[in-house]
Parts: sequence; structure tokens; C-alpha cells
Amino acid sequence: MLQPTLSPTTLETSLLKLEPMTLQHLAGFCSAGNHPQVWQHMPINRCQSSEVATPWMKEAIDEMSQGLQIAFVTIDKKSNTIIGSTRLFRCNTKDKSIEIGHTFITPDFQRSYVNSHAKYLMLKHAFEHLKMARVEICTHEDNQQSRQAIARIGGHFEGILRKHRRAPNGDYRNTALFSIIDDEWPHVKQYLLSTAKNQEEFSHVPC
Repeated sequence: MLQPTLSPTTLETSLLKLEPMTLQHLAGFCSAGNHPQVWQHMPINRCQSSEVATPWMKEAIDEMSQGLQIAFVTIDKKSNTIIGSTRLFRCNTKDKSIEIGHTFITPDFQRSYVNSHAKYLMLKHAFEHLKMARVEICTHEDNQQSRQAIARIGGHFEGILRKHRRAPNGDYRNTALFSIIDDEWPHVKQYLLSTAKNQEEFSHVPC
């Protein structure tokens, strides 16, 4: 199988920036994510301390150096503060598929423009620059807020994958699987653009 060759890149709209993760982001990463509600469907709060967050971030940074994923910190451009994180990963170049995941948004910015802007940037990068045929978005079976958000932007619910992911503590989770394929991207793109107050919000630096 061909090896993925994902190159770290900064993606941005007029309101939001997705910037490749480095350890210089550690303090802001922990501040954005250290909220119980962010991790209520996960076995561990990855942002509870720098000691917990650092190995997780180092693993992501190492995989970025190998071209295996792009791990972003999510930055609110108005305040220039980190408000979350997300990734493009599990890239399959043979079948032209990739996953969006490891996503969290600090509570003050949930149910705001952040999710639609971030998904627009990542889906555009996946379909128009990486030439993917399929993008998967997964979440915990019980995370209804996340499931509704994925469906709202056009994610097609494909079912529940039982005992799909195993946590460090040995527990398994059932995963709700959604996908968007390249045939659907023009419609999804138009929907995401229509959610902005005006399309200038989505003006961004070319990738």
C-alpha cells in the first residue's frame, strides 16, 4: 500500500485558524480542553495537566513528521487564543479515504461558528487538495451533541461499530460512524458557506 504523505499546513478563514500542533501550544491546548464536559464520553481528560497532554501531543507531532496525520490546534483569530484541537488522520491513499477526529472545542465556543468553519477548512483540504474520495467522522455512540453536529453539516450516518476503539484503561467504546464522499462535497460545501453571515467569513489563505 502507498504510504500517506500528509504535509502540515495552516488552514484559515477570516475568523478561525487551524495551525499544525507544536509543543509551544501546550499551555493553550490544556487551557482550552481542561473542562469535564469536553471529555465526558472519553475515558481520560487528555488536557488535565501538561504531564498528561505532552505525550499525547508528542505522539501526534511525531506522526506528523512521518506524514501520517495533520494535528491542528484551533485558534480564534479575534482573540488569538487556542479554543480546541482537531486532526486529519488514518489516511488511506490506496482507497483515497481519511478521517477527521480527535476534535474538541472549549465550551464557550461550542454551538458557534467554530465547528462549521473548521469542518469547511478540513473537508475542502481533504477533497480539493488531497483528492480524497471519502472522509469519515466518528464519535462515541452516546455523544448526541457531536452526532447532531456531524449530521447537520451533511455527514451520512452509516451505523454503529461495536467495540470499535479500545481505550488505554482497556474499556471499549461503540462508535457512531458518519461519512461524506466526494460526490456530496459540492452540496455540503454550499451548505457550510450558507451558514456564514456572508461568504467573506470563509475567505482563507490558499492551501
